[in-house]
Amino acid sequence: MNAPFPSPSPDDAAKPALIALIAAPRGFCAGVDRAIEIVERALQRYGAPVYVRHEIVHNKYVVENLRAKGAVFVEELDEVPADGHVVFSAHGVPKSVPAEAERRELTYLDATCPLVSKVHRQAERQIEKGRHIIFIGHEGHPEVIGTMGQVEPGEMTLVETVADVAALPFAKDVPLAYLSQTTLSVDDTAEIIAALEARYPEIAGPKAEDICYATSNRQAAVKRIAPASDLVLVIGAPNSSNSLRLVEVAERCGTEAKLIQRADEILPEWLDGVGTVGVTAGASAPERLVREVIERLGEWRAVEERTLVSAEEKMVFKLPRELADSE
Repeated sequence: MNAPFPSPSPDDAAKPALIALIAAPRGFCAGVDRAIEIVERALQRYGAPVYVRHEIVHNKYVVENLRAKGAVFVEELDEVPADGHVVFSAHGVPKSVPAEAERRELTYLDATCPLVSKVHRQAERQIEKGRHIIFIGHEGHPEVIGTMGQVEPGEMTLVETVADVAALPFAKDVPLAYLSQTTLSVDDTAEIIAALEARYPEIAGPKAEDICYATSNRQAAVKRIAPASDLVLVIGAPNSSNSLRLVEVAERCGTEAKLIQRADEILPEWLDGVGTVGVTAGASAPERLVREVIERLGEWRAVEERTLVSAEEKMVFKLPRELADSE
């Protein structure tokens, strides 16, 4: 999982020391691995171009690499030609999207993370039981749009904060259930759920929390490195929910944190007065970008790497049947 420590350079003796506390787990999760592999295998099977509706995952480096291999990223299906092959992103899509693809007789593959698909199925079951769903999430995020698109308009209400819970119009006797986006802050979501349960004691919740294992593990790993760091660098995209939450977690530990997409965004003055830097990566950021950041820090400081492991991840998700036999 971790690259070997770099050999000391003769020039390192002249550089100030810097301890780099590297969080583990970090970077790619099983859902991201699966989504990227779906696009790559689709390209092998069908040839370029393969169309991808929205960014397959929220990471520019990953998107550009797939684009170089022949993936074409589009916003809507009307940009896909009649004989095109299309992949839906890991964040999930409303039911109307595959319905449109079938109507247009497009060949499509669904790269929705299985943990997001699980939330979709839960939403359907709660509606079947006659409950209105309170969905905890960030308005406009693709996962939220996809999940809310699993039910009819008016059957799900979005809340983002405890204040939103206080403003809900439902009486205590209205049958309710709650679900959540998979990439939220563990702590914030717990507060919102507590507020929901306090106001609506009979509200139904999922058997297990909807926040995915990777989100929880990466936040826990930051909680371990941040208190011992003077600065935390989070590698991820500004539209990546789970990466933004890692910044917030570090800041709540009292440590300054910066979100970066690539190493060239790091400024040398950030290291003024910094003896220990924490490094982590959101679930859509490849390990190559972590190594790139360490190399960048090594241009100015003699870096000593220390990896702090807070959990082991062995989750693997199966590929769609259409691709499972392709090599």
